[in-house]
Amino acid sequence: MTMAGTRVEVLVEPFRENDPGPYVLAAVDAMSSAGLDPDMGPFATTGHGEAETVIGSIPEILQAAFGAGANAVQIRVEQVDP
Repeated sequence: MTMAGTRVEVLVEPFRENDPGPYVLAAVDAMSSAGLDPDMGPFATTGHGEAETVIGSIPEILQAAFGAGANAVQIRVEQVDP
């Protein structure tokens, strides 16, 4: 699977407006380390990359978020137009 144009959206909880918490920052750092160039939005963080990169990053994102105190993580992955 070497398709380009894959998008991942990560929502880490608990949610606190204007205060992402260490669990969100840990997930964002994991996304950065994977080369996904994260974009933090008001509710979720998105990143883009090739399918292999995005899918391969998911365990690290989960481990980082839960390791930093998250109580829930939602991940959405979708193919987008190149």
